[in-house]
Amino acid sequence: MDYDTSQRDWAALKVLVGGMLGMVVAMGIGRFAFTPILPLMQRDLGMSNTLAGWLAGLNYFGYLGGAILCTIAPQLLRSKIIAAGALFLSIATTFSMGMTLSEFWWGVMRLCGGAASAVVFIIISAEVGETLARRGYGHWFGALYGGIGFGIALSGLIVPQLDKVGGWSVSWMGVGGIAAALAVVGVALGRKRVQITAVAIDSLQQTNGVRSILVLAAAYFFEGFGYIVTATFIVAIIAVTPGLEAFAPYSWVAVGLSAIPSTILWPHLARHIGNKKTLLAAYALQGAGILVSRQATSVAEVMFAAVTFGGTFLGIVALTLAEGNLRMVGEGRRAAAFLTASFSVGQMLGPVIAGMLADRQDGFGLPLLLAATSVALGGILIALDPRFQSVKHS
Repeated sequence: MDYDTSQRDWAALKVLVGGMLGMVVAMGIGRFAFTPILPLMQRDLGMSNTLAGWLAGLNYFGYLGGAILCTIAPQLLRSKIIAAGALFLSIATTFSMGMTLSEFWWGVMRLCGGAASAVVFIIISAEVGETLARRGYGHWFGALYGGIGFGIALSGLIVPQLDKVGGWSVSWMGVGGIAAALAVVGVALGRKRVQITAVAIDSLQQTNGVRSILVLAAAYFFEGFGYIVTATFIVAIIAVTPGLEAFAPYSWVAVGLSAIPSTILWPHLARHIGNKKTLLAAYALQGAGILVSRQATSVAEVMFAAVTFGGTFLGIVALTLAEGNLRMVGEGRRAAAFLTASFSVGQMLGPVIAGMLADRQDGFGLPLLLAATSVALGGILIALDPRFQSVKHS
């Protein structure tokens, strides 16, 4: 009996770790490695904040497109070819960023990479979630998204070393190569796939129930707009702060390490005080960190900004999707799709506007103030949303 239990534990753990490595590849590296490499591109190539904002925005536009595709054509996600193709595209577009100086091709690769990361994210979420639930380990599911934080921390550690070898170009190719190696391990661990059914990914053909999450979705839009300014530019901002230049890439490590436990800790708190109070605390902490980052001149202030950002953004994602699921019982995937679309629009616009403002204002004071204001607006909407009061939390 103990042997059988041990075998089930090991099988479930392999699926979880394989999924986490997939999140490292497609999200932590494929989506977010741009942040620690951006200051290198600005240093070596003179890239403007405006261009950086557009490249980030294209990546999030691709992510939105990938999420919508998964929503309207869920049957595609049952294909091993689609899953393998999306994973390969995420790695290839990351590696290829270092092989060209063309702004056009950078944009194409960030767009395609964003779409690929969305497909991989949804496939892994569906497969790992369903596999763990069927084997009685559904309580492990939150740990899956810790892989994103691990990927962020890993890229923050590796990029400075790759920079010493060959600057921005080798940094892109190096993290792409690491992503490929991790993908091989992840696929080997999670190779026993579970067929995705209609329960895993719903379509948006129905509309009943969406009204229950409209205010929540609006708050999530403002969160997407606000958090992504920090997610895109935090390393670049610190890199041009006198006395903190050497610390800049390691601030991204702090973000990643803080993000790893956040998808477990915030939901744990929510089980005790409810989603509303927990979300308000997360929004307030993130907004405070963004405000501190506007005037950060010491390592302590930078660490506070990095930890409060890393420790909240994935937690807010987990709490918001959980709240949507509570409000639309039996239609959780549809709620997640609607909320993710709202969030994606915000994070698509945020870096574009922030980058243009930073170039015009010759600094990030105003963009960061706008980001903090956006997060605060999201928090206000959470506070005013009466739907929380009608939902019982365990």
